[in-house]
Amino acid sequence: MQRPLLALSTMVAAGALATGVLAAPAWSQPHTAPHGISARADAIARAQANVTRHADTFGFGAGQALQVKDVVLDADGTQHVRFERTYRGLPVVGGDFVVHQKADGSLKGSSNARARRVALATVTPAVGAQGTAAGALQRARGLVRAARSTPELIVWAADGTPRLAWRTTVQGLGDKGQPHGEVFVTDASSGAAIENYDTEREATGTGHSEYTGDVPIDTTQQADGSYALIDPVRKHVTRDARNVNASSLNSSSGTLFTDADNVWGDGRKFSADRSTAAVDAHVNTAKTFDYYKATFGRNGIKNDGRGATVFVHVGTKWDNAQWSDACFCMMTGDGDGTTDPEQVDLDTMGHEMTHGVTSATANLRYSGESGGLNEATSDILGTMVEWYANSPVDTPDYLFSDQSTPPWLRRFDKPSLDGASADYWSKTVGRLDVHNSSGVGNHWFYLASEGSGTKTINGVTYNSPTYNGSTVTGIGNKKASAIWYRALTVYMTSTTDYKGARAATLNAAKDLYGATSAEYATVAAAWTAVNVA
Repeated sequence: MQRPLLALSTMVAAGALATGVLAAPAWSQPHTAPHGISARADAIARAQANVTRHADTFGFGAGQALQVKDVVLDADGTQHVRFERTYRGLPVVGGDFVVHQKADGSLKGSSNARARRVALATVTPAVGAQGTAAGALQRARGLVRAARSTPELIVWAADGTPRLAWRTTVQGLGDKGQPHGEVFVTDASSGAAIENYDTEREATGTGHSEYTGDVPIDTTQQADGSYALIDPVRKHVTRDARNVNASSLNSSSGTLFTDADNVWGDGRKFSADRSTAAVDAHVNTAKTFDYYKATFGRNGIKNDGRGATVFVHVGTKWDNAQWSDACFCMMTGDGDGTTDPEQVDLDTMGHEMTHGVTSATANLRYSGESGGLNEATSDILGTMVEWYANSPVDTPDYLFSDQSTPPWLRRFDKPSLDGASADYWSKTVGRLDVHNSSGVGNHWFYLASEGSGTKTINGVTYNSPTYNGSTVTGIGNKKASAIWYRALTVYMTSTTDYKGARAATLNAAKDLYGATSAEYATVAAAWTAVNVA
């Protein structure tokens, strides 16, 4: 599944940086009542003071500035303030961290990215280094057609060794006319490649034209008496992309779906009625919104009450779906036109929109083990949207995208059954495609939820093994997902790996259930069972 990294669009240009609030707080689960603007501002001020007072802890020094990205205020007064940093006006990639402090503002701990103290001799790049390296990487990866190339000077610190680098974003079209882009990071002195990755998050599936049966659908009546697919509660809009082959979709692209009698679609596979796919997209977007709000008190993807734009019929015979931070939208294609219809089923929609939640919080980098955790987060919480909806048409299970890719695209009890995903952590996991390295996180989630061994749940038989032959007793997926969400929004940072995810979830379990609880013990046992110690 696809989505551009939020870091590409939220980094502020040189000379325009100032300490400030970038996003509304993601109130911690299970307590969801906001603490007010004054409490939030006070937490930020105290966190800034703690960073200054404990500069060595955070690697903070001359030339650096902080930006507030998120604030979580617990019911007991504990505060978690997430910062990104800049150096001499340049974004520091991998320099994000979370300040954890007590109700009185004293420092409780930190969740640090891998940046050390930044002290560069110069922020002037070598002439020609960016163009040569980025151009070579672009040709090697082979965009179908590059629409634009945007270079940005950054401080690269994701590997713990800060240095000046170029981050070049190339936007173009894929082989099915879908929006496609790649990011190339190159050393600003030598031009040597540091890394490159897709700006979208992709997984191929097979869609069906009608997934949800006969359902109520929230619309808005227009001045002329017609009805539009504008959700008046959640503020999201569903539009027909009209099969445009463009990488620059925005909230006004395509055509808004309207109807005279407020009856939409015909429920048929490969339907000639273009609104049939829109029904599933519109309803499943609403279910995802409702899941996050009812479960975690999160009011929209960025926790700012803002609804997304949902596009159906994107590209020509594009058999995929993706989330894009660039246009704050979901995009779904029409399948191959022969066997694969639209990909707008519930857990797929939940998966894609969760990429947006990840971007707005930990912003897990889409490469290496952090990329696997990014995909696992979307699989886990996207699947929990299905459990939340509890539809008789789409029975909850641990089979991701089973409706659009029968029998399933990925499964949780033994991920390797897809022929490519990892059941357990090893030193080579970070080299896998992120959709396959996600297997370690997905397997952990199943074991933490349901335990090991053979069992039948909602008519599906699972048989989950463990790396060490241990027996794990599950705590249920509601508790396991609550622990994962808190770990994501409070403890994980952009470069968190699987070892870091173990620490983050244990901290989350301790916060929610206590360090001596059965839940805490199960979290630890499940990680050990997937070989993460």
